[in-house]
Amino acid sequence: MCRLVAYVGAPIFPAALLAGKGGLIAQSLAAREAKTVVNGDGCGLGWYGELDEPGLYRGIRPAWSDPNLASLCRQVRTRLFCAHIRSATSGEVSVANCHPFAAGRHLFMHNGQVGGYDRVRRQLEALITDEHYSLRRGTGDSETIFLAALARGLDRDPITAISRTLADIANRMADTGVRQALRFAAVYTDGQTLWAYRWSSDTKPPTLYWRHTTAGVVVVSEPMDNGNWNEIKPGSVLTATIDAKVRTERLLVAA
Repeated sequence: MCRLVAYVGAPIFPAALLAGKGGLIAQSLAAREAKTVVNGDGCGLGWYGELDEPGLYRGIRPAWSDPNLASLCRQVRTRLFCAHIRSATSGEVSVANCHPFAAGRHLFMHNGQVGGYDRVRRQLEALITDEHYSLRRGTGDSETIFLAALARGLDRDPITAISRTLADIANRMADTGVRQALRFAAVYTDGQTLWAYRWSSDTKPPTLYWRHTTAGVVVVSEPMDNGNWNEIKPGSVLTATIDAKVRTERLLVAA
């Protein structure tokens, strides 16, 4: 399983959440709430600056040994960013399979799995429209989820689009006889608002937490310190805006 961090609020340097004892880079070597302690199959950072479209850096080096990631997170000041360290469950180790994934102004990153992905990959790729399939670069399940959700109106209604996408995937898994779970902890943003989702077809959704800071709102796969972190409940989605307002809703997946 992967680890992720997302932030929205007043501009900060990503190093505030990526570097340091409990930061994301340290978690790439010693995750505490993941099946895999080491997450060394690549890393990525997506951030918003002066343009509507985000900047994007992805590399196949482990986060702990990537000097470009370390330099970027100390130099770029941003109001909204998504960072990810990968432990591959599907798709080879390549830049195209590293998170976050970008399409226009949109960013998406995921921790979880589509159980039996090799068995259902062809059917799931059919959920992506021709328009959005032209954006496909990788071979993993996470990018498939993102592009299928874009085809279902992710840019217009991020909660309904993800709910429909997860239901469609779960139904195709069932039709194919896949008994492994569909697990989904993810962050999507359009550059203004951040949505953090937690859902699973079984009783073991990947962990996801959030909290307010003095500058904004942080979402993480696992707490970075002993502070007051709030669990995002299974089957729910957290919405956080640029002015650090948050609300939580149920994620209704009719699978």
